[in-house]
Amino acid sequence: MSGRLSTLGSTFYQVALILAAFASGIISENLSPRQIFFLMAALAASIGIFGLWKARSVLGHTYDQPLAQHTDLKHDVKRLMKHRAIYPAVLINFLWWFNPGLYTPVQFFLTNQLHTSDDAYSNFLGIFAISFIPTYLLYGSLCTKIPPNKLLWWGTLIAIPQMVPLAFVRSGNLALALAVPMGLMGGVANAAYFDLAMRSCPAGLQGALMMLVSAGIMLAARGSDLLGAKLYASSPAHGFVYCVIATTAVYTLILPVIPLIPKELIATPDGQRNAAIDAEAVAAASGTTGTA
Repeated sequence: MSGRLSTLGSTFYQVALILAAFASGIISENLSPRQIFFLMAALAASIGIFGLWKARSVLGHTYDQPLAQHTDLKHDVKRLMKHRAIYPAVLINFLWWFNPGLYTPVQFFLTNQLHTSDDAYSNFLGIFAISFIPTYLLYGSLCTKIPPNKLLWWGTLIAIPQMVPLAFVRSGNLALALAVPMGLMGGVANAAYFDLAMRSCPAGLQGALMMLVSAGIMLAARGSDLLGAKLYASSPAHGFVYCVIATTAVYTLILPVIPLIPKELIATPDGQRNAAIDAEAVAAASGTTGTA
């Protein structure tokens, strides 16, 4: 059920982004930088509370499973690196989150060039995030009927021009309006890429691979902020357009990576048994290593 799990996880992640986006505008206009710093520190520290919440249904017998027996770090790292299915998944997620036309450049553009209020950027991000949810839910329905090999292509082709509307923004209100179609264009692709990541996990190493994907996403997001800021500053008149072009070019690079995904991995819709994946899990449980 990786497709439906991707839909569920992506939707709740999006809800957090929505709340953060709208709250950030209010916070930035009413609190000092020092107060904001301590508020963020308190919120970050509160995440540790979840470390005390260990649901038995998820973690109760984790280390009783065959895959958790007689393994060590060296063996697990070796098996992860030999699992060729992980590389397209990690690379696609990295490229998807490497968007130098979003975040920092948009903030510069709205505040410095269009002279909008401080909360215009946070409102843009909030509307942008909300608009992902309908197409997340659409993916949750489609993934049970259509295999990922088609949804990956469809989602990517729709998402490639996602940032192009920003090149035509001439006012803060227009930016807010265009955030809606931009968000809708990205939902299927985002859900499909996380679905792919979960399908690509080696049996017993799901946590390791998803942390690898998450690390790649953070590197991509912050690295693209840095590149976007440099592109924006490179030309007062056209810097923001350069950022939009760069993002579109990076998204286009996802297309040649899709054929590198092992075909058997994305051949079946959500909920249908996949013989290749089942065989890999059995091989891992028996102590042999697979590279599917």
